[in-house]
Amino acid sequence: MRDEETGSWWQQVTGEAILGSLKGRRLKSVSYDQLTFGLWKKENNGGRVLRPNEQILASQQYASPDWERRMARMRIVEGTDKDRRLNPRALVIGITVGDKATAYPFATLQKQSPIIDNVGGVPVVILLAEDNRSVRAFERKIDGRPMEFFKKTEGSSWQLIDSQTGSSWDFNGKAIAGALTGQQLKKVSILEDYWFDWVIYHPNTTVYQIGPQ
Repeated sequence: MRDEETGSWWQQVTGEAILGSLKGRRLKSVSYDQLTFGLWKKENNGGRVLRPNEQILASQQYASPDWERRMARMRIVEGTDKDRRLNPRALVIGITVGDKATAYPFATLQKQSPIIDNVGGVPVVILLAEDNRSVRAFERKIDGRPMEFFKKTEGSSWQLIDSQTGSSWDFNGKAIAGALTGQQLKKVSILEDYWFDWVIYHPNTTVYQIGPQ
C-alpha cells in the first residue's frame, strides 16, 4: 500500500512502512472477522455496507468477479515454493502469538472443527461456522483454566459443548446455556492467507496436522 500524504510504501500483512519517510513505522492492527457476508448480515441486522464508488465502478478499476480464479493462475513470489509442506496456493488460517506462529490449512479445518491447539503457550480453539467458510479463533480459557470443546451434534443450530461443565457455546465464543452461561472467550486474531505468502512473514511457522483418525 502507498499513502497519499508521504508516498511511503506499506506491507499489507504487517502494516509496516518499508520504503519512504515513514519507513519503520507500523500501523496499529484492528480486530476483524473472517466471515461470509451471509453470516455477517445475520449477526449484524441493520449493519451498514460500504457502497462502490460509481466513478471507479464505471472505469472498471475494481477487481472483477473472477479475481480469485485469475490470481490462482499467477506466478507466486520467487523462492517461496521451497517450503513444500503445503501447496503454495493452499489457503491457511494463520495465528501468531509472540514470536510463535502456526498455519492451519483451510482444508484441514473443513475436516476437523473445532481444532484444539496451543500457540506460543496459549491454548486456542479454531472454529469453522456452519456455512463451512467463516472462521473465528479464541483463547480457550475460563478463569485461567484451559477448556476442551466439541461440536454439538444434536439440534439444528451450530453450537459447541465444553467437556468440563457441558455448557453450550455459540460461534461468538459465548456460553449460551449451562453452568458457564454468559462467559465470553477472548478472541484471537487470525489471518487467512495463501501458504506462500504466510511463510514469507513467518518462515519458522509450524503447520497443524490432523492426528490418526
